[in-house]
Amino acid sequence: MKLEHIEAFQQIVGSQYVQTDAETLEQYSHDETERLVFLPDVVIRPRTAEEISAIMKICNANSIPVTPRGGGTGLSGGALPHLGGVVITTDRLNNIIEIDERNLQVTTEPGVITEVLQNAVKEKGLFYPPDPSSRGTCFIGGNIAENSGGPKAVKYGVVKDYVLNLQVVLPTGDIIWTGSNVLKNSTGYNLTQLMVGSEGTLGIVTRIVLRLIPLPKYDLLMLVPFVSLEKASEAVSAIFRAGFTPSAMELVEIDALQIVSKMVDSHAVPVTNDIAAHLIIEVDGNNLDVLMQEMEQIAEVTTQYEGGEVFFADDSQQKDELWKLRRRTAEAVKMAGYTIEEDTVVPRAELPALVKGVKALGLKHGFHAVCYGHAGDGNLHIRINKPGTPNSHGDEAMTAILRELFALVKSLGGTISGEHGIGLIQKPYMDIAFDPVQLQIMRGIKKIFDPNNILNAGKIFDHA
Repeated sequence: MKLEHIEAFQQIVGSQYVQTDAETLEQYSHDETERLVFLPDVVIRPRTAEEISAIMKICNANSIPVTPRGGGTGLSGGALPHLGGVVITTDRLNNIIEIDERNLQVTTEPGVITEVLQNAVKEKGLFYPPDPSSRGTCFIGGNIAENSGGPKAVKYGVVKDYVLNLQVVLPTGDIIWTGSNVLKNSTGYNLTQLMVGSEGTLGIVTRIVLRLIPLPKYDLLMLVPFVSLEKASEAVSAIFRAGFTPSAMELVEIDALQIVSKMVDSHAVPVTNDIAAHLIIEVDGNNLDVLMQEMEQIAEVTTQYEGGEVFFADDSQQKDELWKLRRRTAEAVKMAGYTIEEDTVVPRAELPALVKGVKALGLKHGFHAVCYGHAGDGNLHIRINKPGTPNSHGDEAMTAILRELFALVKSLGGTISGEHGIGLIQKPYMDIAFDPVQLQIMRGIKKIFDPNNILNAGKIFDHA
């Protein structure tokens, strides 16, 4: 990085917000992806869209790689500066601009923590459902980039279902709005939805307009143990076929539950040798009697699949304890050596075949896997522990194993990422999900937005 470029950045945002010290560079060299580290040359902390625009114009003119960065909670390497260059963090764009109660909308900057946004609208009796496990630290802008989901997605949908309009700084430095603050829009190409899930490769989001819904008055939560992981998976589809749509349905394999229970020192869930997995099932709505009846009927369905004695969370403390266990599962199993995570998604009726196939691959290739995730929408997180292999990225043997896994997922009608994105580590498998024509169209879109290939280059696919 040339000194003249550093000085130009300092003139734009102030010298205190252009950081090149070793401690800061190390902090921004990694996210939650495996155990990968790539040092940037400089970290810039702008405050406005206009400042980001000025930075992007310099980088575009000088072919300087730029990596946008939110809360750093990503699991696919989307925020890793693997080409060096500039990291632009949005942590100073952290204001909720307006909560519009009349129109059930919120306008926010991207650096607002997701849980902070949820709590702010909740105080108004409103609800923003997308609910990633990292909601206490991830940024809403990162959720836009990855099209995040979470437990509530099974009933309420994912981020794309709530985004109305985005202000975006393009790689060229141009600032645009992608749409309009309306619920229906059939005016030209849908640039808003193109941006959602584009993983910071097409532009940097600087302002977001989200739709909201009224906050449900009640929610009930129960835990159902199963003697078989496959039986637990079979019960998922059966519950929906019986006519129920829970607000959350999470699967946690017993090995993962044992690990996270030790980490948080929790005894909320009984862990016994005869249990293989648990389903966490939540319903919500405005009629408590109806919800209680639904829970009883759902519990009855689970007994047909060897579901055990149901534990009902009686109060908010018990509910919080169960959700804490689920939300900290990824952190706990990673610390226990399960550093490689795959974010598979299949039609929910195919979950039993997927978990069976995962276990078979583990036996074949000598790795141990734990499974957990959003079973209600077929989104299974698979954490892999293979001794001596902390990363899949750059490891030929693990790449071959994962190609087998993703081929299985594809054969079941699924795809290779449900909510974590492709980023750096999943791009070797894009040819499994898409044919050459589809990939070429995507590369063409990238080239239109980013002709010099400076913005999060090398993520999703290599430039061509």
